[in-house]
Amino acid sequence: MILQSKRVWMLNTWLEAQIEVSGESGKIVRILPYSAEKPDLDFGEQRMIPGLIDVHTHGAYGFDTNDAEEEGLRNWTKNIVSEGVTGFLPTTITQSEEVLTKALQNVAKVVRQGYEGARILGIHFEGPYLDQTYRGAQPERFCVAPDLEQFKRYLEASEGLIRIVTMACEHDEDFRLTRYLRGKGIVPSLGHSSATYDQAAMAFANGAGSITHTYNGMTGFHHREPGIVGAAFRFRNVFSEIICDGRHSTMAALNDFFAAKGPDYGVMITDALRVKGLPVGTRTLFGGNMIELQEDGSARLLEGGNLAGSTLRMNQGLRILVEKAGIPWQTAINAATINPARLCGWEGQKGSIQAGKDADLVVLNDDYSVKATFVLGKQVY
Repeated sequence: MILQSKRVWMLNTWLEAQIEVSGESGKIVRILPYSAEKPDLDFGEQRMIPGLIDVHTHGAYGFDTNDAEEEGLRNWTKNIVSEGVTGFLPTTITQSEEVLTKALQNVAKVVRQGYEGARILGIHFEGPYLDQTYRGAQPERFCVAPDLEQFKRYLEASEGLIRIVTMACEHDEDFRLTRYLRGKGIVPSLGHSSATYDQAAMAFANGAGSITHTYNGMTGFHHREPGIVGAAFRFRNVFSEIICDGRHSTMAALNDFFAAKGPDYGVMITDALRVKGLPVGTRTLFGGNMIELQEDGSARLLEGGNLAGSTLRMNQGLRILVEKAGIPWQTAINAATINPARLCGWEGQKGSIQAGKDADLVVLNDDYSVKATFVLGKQVY
């Protein structure tokens, strides 16, 4: 199959090109000049970009990763392609070992047995190794100190699918779990943490490779104590997630973040909850706390009104970055494609449009709505 567009995002710019896709392998076979051969699908002036990758998302459409329901997860993978997502990490929230074990086993079972739509590229294990003060919407009684032996049980339950672990590394004695994760090729991500700037530096030196939803759930920036936010700005080759809904961080804060991280180390996430895709006013439990979906699209704790997560769609996040926060195309697209791929070690297969890589492609209308989504060469939306 040959696809073509006059605006294909390759080599950090828009090019007129054809993409030949193998239906057998699901790979991009070769890139051709525009109109070199008769195309099967011609998208004209519509933008074609690599598939979007969300490495931090808890759920949608009434499903939460912790629910451990096969059909809920399968429904999620089928529907998330409508926002241009071709790969994602279902993300847990702090709970009891029993609940988390079942959640991990459920994801592993669905991956093993098969599903449709966006690819489950692993699991983001957020908690339970979080700081009490900066736990956010995570349930306090289940936030505990990092425990290496317990984590080994979690990893076994996931059948090796855990790719990122959000944890308060400052509570990890001698960075035992941090170093173990790095040795296993799993990314320790500093988040929901009270770490000082110096403690954050030690965490990165001992193997932490990312910061979870920068600005939120961490020590803030002060010119005499830069905190984790200051560490995110200073250590420019450390990946840093950021929720790009314009509510968790203002447009100015988004601009400052990407000015510091540049085009290669910022990672757009949704941190989306089960209320995404549900009617305004929906109330549901998240980590044992009641949340409500607001008219502005935010999900807030019923008690206190604090933000609990988002209902952001990845294509909307791209629009917000480019149109409202003033982020250059290269930086914005990288944050949703090649950067999350590099964070998790998938850059050889995913994250950019290149011969030999997976044919994960998205076609956007000018208003950033999704015209078409291809996963491994198959049109799924």
